[in-house]
Amino acid sequence: MSPAQNNTIPAKAYAVFADDSPFKVFDFERRTPRADDVVIRIHYCGHMGVKLGAAMGAHVTVISTSESKRNDAIKLGAKAFLVSKDKEQMKTAANSLDLIIDTVSAPHDVNALIDLLKFEGVYCLVGAPPKPLEIGAFPLIMKRPIITGSNIGGMKETQEMLDFCGKHNIVCDIEKIQATPETIKTAYDRTVKSDVKYRFVLDMLNAFK
Repeated sequence: MSPAQNNTIPAKAYAVFADDSPFKVFDFERRTPRADDVVIRIHYCGHMGVKLGAAMGAHVTVISTSESKRNDAIKLGAKAFLVSKDKEQMKTAANSLDLIIDTVSAPHDVNALIDLLKFEGVYCLVGAPPKPLEIGAFPLIMKRPIITGSNIGGMKETQEMLDFCGKHNIVCDIEKIQATPETIKTAYDRTVKSDVKYRFVLDMLNAFK
């Protein structure tokens, strides 16, 4: 792999590689585009997914369980923000999304997400919930959605992602920490509490000095 040289942040190669998963998802296409297909809205795609989608010209919608993430989402490039626990917001947004990229690994209501899709929209799971998904028959019958998933891409996809990130100066937001048992434990505890924006990176360069 050849990371773009204009991305100068530490750990660029480590921080960016994993994000070809949402990058690859943007290739999904099923039906012939219509005149009203002006935007692609993306849900649950993580901070790099927001950046990638915005750079591609997509109208990115971030959906979170917490209103507290709204400002961060907008700064990353999102054009809209929904709180999944707000039933009125979710109802208003029904049938408005072309693509949902679901990065959530905890159990959650997939049917509520499919309700947001347009006819023949795409729901792509890149998270890994521990339990099987429960999807109602009626949304599948009425909307004919694509239900699919995506993993880390191969060499070709990864290089395409790196080239795209280099061209658009896209990098991960990281917090670099010392490679000591104490800081690693603290980082783990903070990760469990979702207290990180948005990735911890161990400073191995100075670990043995």
